[in-house]
Amino acid sequence: MDIFSTLPFLVGAASTYALIIAASAVIIISFVFGEVAKKTSIPSVLMLIILGIVANIALADKLDGFDFNSILPILGTVGLIMIVLEAALELELKREKLLPIAKSMLIAFIGLIASAWAAAMILQHFVPGMTSVSAWLYATTLSILSSAIIIPSVGGLRPDKKEFHIYESTFSDIMGIMLFYYLAGQLEAQEGTHGSGEFFFNIFLTIIISLIISYLIVLIFQNIKSHVKLFLLIAVLLLFYSLGKLQHLSSLLMILIFGLLIANMKLFFFGPLKKYLNYKEAHHIYEGLHVITMETAFVIRTFFFVIFGITIVLSSLANMEVALISGLIILSIYAIRYIILRFFIGSDILPQLFIAPRGLITILLFYAIPKEAEIAGFEPGILLYTIIGTSLIMTAAMIYDKNRGGKAVKTAESSPVGYRRWEAPSVVPTEE
Repeated sequence: MDIFSTLPFLVGAASTYALIIAASAVIIISFVFGEVAKKTSIPSVLMLIILGIVANIALADKLDGFDFNSILPILGTVGLIMIVLEAALELELKREKLLPIAKSMLIAFIGLIASAWAAAMILQHFVPGMTSVSAWLYATTLSILSSAIIIPSVGGLRPDKKEFHIYESTFSDIMGIMLFYYLAGQLEAQEGTHGSGEFFFNIFLTIIISLIISYLIVLIFQNIKSHVKLFLLIAVLLLFYSLGKLQHLSSLLMILIFGLLIANMKLFFFGPLKKYLNYKEAHHIYEGLHVITMETAFVIRTFFFVIFGITIVLSSLANMEVALISGLIILSIYAIRYIILRFFIGSDILPQLFIAPRGLITILLFYAIPKEAEIAGFEPGILLYTIIGTSLIMTAAMIYDKNRGGKAVKTAESSPVGYRRWEAPSVVPTEE
């Protein structure tokens, strides 16, 4: 047998094992980054992007053959589904939670619209050839909070602040995506006729279909005895999400409604529906799905941000006009956020004011901008500056808040409550 005839196989096998080793190493490093993030308050996502940049510099020749830009939308879409599902599974719809949920939703909505308007004005003024609709599309991508960065980063905050950020970032994701596709639909509509009516009918139809599908999934899957039903359930959700997108429905709303329903089954299965629910079996599905969703979101988020780091063109950061536009957009983000939080929350707005990073959805929607709305003068560096800038500001705010909390604890410990030794009361004899 000619030994040279086996060389292609050996090379292929070596590259296969190299990819497995690289993927395994990235997941292990991501786990370490997560533990570092808990200790330092530096978002693990930021460390993953830096890891991708370093990998691109160190392995530039070896990475030339990979088309990472085609992988990012797939990873981003699946990651987005897992992140929203993970957030929905943690939302408890109790009477006492209604006010925090409503307040978070309103803050997310006003923040999204106001930030998009400000960014659109800036882009129209500075970017040559930028039309109104295109400016709003680009601005919307830059105005959505990143739940992929926020949710893993706020675990150490006070419970009410952590809850606020989970609600706000989740609603920002969903409403931002809905706004983006509404604007894209307006672009495609003939002179914009009936665009708004169709959009709101689309939302209403999505809610009805989502509720029906969610009830059916719970009722069917609670009776499946197989041990592999959880990944089957995820496959069903991905299928319905994709079919919904093809029918121009707000598919992310489907994922949110399903997550809310299975996390709050006793609330949704009321009256006659209650007798059809096997709560014990359905709750087992919820617990397993929660674990798998967290694990899957972690893996997909890891590879998404590492690959994004690899695709970053660092030379785009050297453009001073790009830096100026990005700086103005970032400034507008925090100015608007300050006004909104002061109005709705009051003076206790730290570190919430600075927890407004852009990330996964910003990147994902940037790749989804319709061809007819793309502007040649728009520099992707604006996207990069905004993502990195808001992440660094969040990092500084989280570190400051952690140090402030640590100092308060040390101050309390250094000034213990005083005590006095107990003495028996003296008895003064009385004269008889």
